[in-house]
Amino acid sequence: MKTFEEINEKIKSGRAVVLTAQEVKELASKDGIKEVAKKVDVVTTATFGAMCSSGAFLNFGHADPPIKMSKIWLNDVPAYGGIAAVDAYIGATEQSESEGINYGGAHVIEDLVAGKKIKIKAISKGTDCYPRREFEGFIDKNSINQAILFNPRNAYQNYNAATNTSDKILYTYMGTLLPNCGNVNYSTTGELSPLMNDPYLRTIGVGTRIFLGGAVGYVAWEGTQHNPMQERAENGVPIGGGATLALIGDLKNMSTEFLRAAVVKGYGVTLYVGVGIPIPVLDEEMARFVSVRDEEIFTNIIDYAVPSRSRPVLRRVSYAELKSGSVTLMGRKVPTAPLSSFSKSLKIAEILKSWIKEGKFLLQEPVQHLPLDRHFLPLNETKGEL
Repeated sequence: MKTFEEINEKIKSGRAVVLTAQEVKELASKDGIKEVAKKVDVVTTATFGAMCSSGAFLNFGHADPPIKMSKIWLNDVPAYGGIAAVDAYIGATEQSESEGINYGGAHVIEDLVAGKKIKIKAISKGTDCYPRREFEGFIDKNSINQAILFNPRNAYQNYNAATNTSDKILYTYMGTLLPNCGNVNYSTTGELSPLMNDPYLRTIGVGTRIFLGGAVGYVAWEGTQHNPMQERAENGVPIGGGATLALIGDLKNMSTEFLRAAVVKGYGVTLYVGVGIPIPVLDEEMARFVSVRDEEIFTNIIDYAVPSRSRPVLRRVSYAELKSGSVTLMGRKVPTAPLSSFSKSLKIAEILKSWIKEGKFLLQEPVQHLPLDRHFLPLNETKGEL
């Protein structure tokens, strides 16, 4: 049994053995789980995919005369101003009032990270202490006080794959789904994905230090739609959407390489977020968890042609099948495609590995563990009086 403190001491002295999730699985295949537990201190995991539940808190500072901003637009994208006089939250999926789906909150966030000028417009009813009623100008990341990336739901532990049995094209958050099961899209990086490698969240919780968007970030809380009660395989990995994380970090230090706006055709705007999480190999159980392979991780192929929250499951498949480029569905081979970038995820895992090996990044033991007893609650329509 190792502790966070012992592993951090090894990191400080340059003695820690750090492997990426890909490397540790190869070691386990060759030497076995016991050797992984004995030799390896930290495993770096990563994902880079569309994470719609993302956004940023911004503080603009006070104008002269001051204004209490009630409605705010950044590059013509509405931001939420119901916080305080000059604070706002810009959501990744919010769309421009003039450009619609072609530009949104995610683009504003990426442009801020890139150092570009952002046009700000704000209006107010005016108060005795904040008499100004209108403001227009320009900001950038260096001219504002705080720019805090705060993402309510990132890094899904697993997610369903999607197909379409109808005779028309469907434009969904899972990408374009071709008619008659013409394709299958899937979302996570499988064996590289952070929460696949710590299925019961033993080492990931509130306060966990992570790679976020190219900089250091933290796990702030459980993510929205956190669903640890999801059905699990024998190895503990959920089948379909499981746990989620709420993440926070300094937007000013991030990179557009790992924080990118995207437009999902026919659906909307999203933000691609790079997340890397170090997992300490505390004992043999953790060694077994981080050694999980794509052929041991399963998800369901869901029919998105059915307009219901309980869409039918057409087949259960492994990520090894999905990553092979095709799966057998309805008696024929159907091409598969990922919505996450494996190459970018591998790069994140390598960068995080280098930070740890160079002693620049220490592990943070969770100050509070995330709940494992949350049930996912649906929204049911109610009629009549309350």
